[in-house]
Amino acid sequence: MAGRNGRTVRDLRRANRTAVLQRLYFEGPLSRFELGPATGLSSGSVSNVVADLVADGLVEEAGSVESDGGRPRTLLRVAPGSGHMIGVDVGETRVRVELFDLTLTELARAERPLTQQRYDVEVIVGHIRDGIAEVLAAAGLAPERLLGAGVGVPGIVEHTPDRGAVVHGQTIGWDAVPLEALLRAGSPLPDTVPYVIDNGAKTLGQAEMWFGAGRGARNAIVVLFGSGVGASLVTPEAEHGRAVEWGHLTVRVRGRRCRCGALGCLEAYAGAESLLARWREEGGRVPEGTDEETALTALLAAAHPADDEEPDPVALAVLEETAEYLGAGLSDLINLFQPERILIGGWAGLQLGTRFLPAVRRYAASYALRHPAEKVTVELGRLGPDAVTVGAAILPLADFFARGGRRPEPAPDHPAPAWRTALEERAPH
Repeated sequence: MAGRNGRTVRDLRRANRTAVLQRLYFEGPLSRFELGPATGLSSGSVSNVVADLVADGLVEEAGSVESDGGRPRTLLRVAPGSGHMIGVDVGETRVRVELFDLTLTELARAERPLTQQRYDVEVIVGHIRDGIAEVLAAAGLAPERLLGAGVGVPGIVEHTPDRGAVVHGQTIGWDAVPLEALLRAGSPLPDTVPYVIDNGAKTLGQAEMWFGAGRGARNAIVVLFGSGVGASLVTPEAEHGRAVEWGHLTVRVRGRRCRCGALGCLEAYAGAESLLARWREEGGRVPEGTDEETALTALLAAAHPADDEEPDPVALAVLEETAEYLGAGLSDLINLFQPERILIGGWAGLQLGTRFLPAVRRYAASYALRHPAEKVTVELGRLGPDAVTVGAAILPLADFFARGGRRPEPAPDHPAPAWRTALEERAPH
């Protein structure tokens, strides 16, 4: 039965469960007394919801605290073992798969390095499937106990009604790849466990906003700085983030050719791949036969040598130019979206680190409009190289919370009779 605002009793019950679960998840342990003001629910509603969640095994007692003149108050928390998620990062040098419990404590991980044919679709799909099977076996967890497997990928992710998530990854040669359907075929997971696929920058942003340097911000931009660059925009209208193809903003007309095929993209100047290419072109000693992470380490060592060695002026110049392009790119984000925070993550961003950041801040401020530039802070992300996998695992977790802590029900073969639906909606809270 729907109320005046169109919400049914079932909707209200789900919203109340979501409110209690989220408060306990982010602020717990909390007592029932504290949950009332925190959620805006009456004490009776809190008691009913908590009893329901305890019965479902989602919430458990976590000790007690003294109260003012009364009995000690029992503390409650989300039960860590009541749900599990997998996060997958399809990165530039490896595919990383991690298994987490409901509190995002890592239980197992698997990594598959990527070779020269690193973005062959069949290879990537095989790595993901094998990695999922490996982490489940390592933890001794049955696949049906998963809430879902989140996957962060490069490129634009289109969610279609017939083929599921389809990836348009121009820079990696993926043209409308039906990744969700490919993963589902021969999957180690049952059909009741969803794959949730999204852009890697968005999953990074999700992780930093939930657990990292973005907590408390209403408007933020999280930058993924790896072989290329991307960004996720978080606003009150897009609280779970929206991926933007920032790396393919044109910063120089008829400039360097980007790996997407266009000329003058930011990624052709600010990504680790282009940074190393420019160092090589200027006569830098790039180690042969190594991956990008090792080569970037060598560039940093040349620019900032230990002891009394002279720094490599070419390496310093390339880093300075990269900082300027990155800062100029950030200025466009500042002018367009006026965020309160910009966070830089990704393996290359974290490797360049605090020594690189002051120059980036300086250039961002010099290219941006003064008023929004004065209101933004530019910092490094806090979650390290696992942030994309954590964010990917959050995708099914966020969906689980939105459903009030209930798993998706399998679609019935036939629609339920109208009388049954009406009775369920009238059921007491």
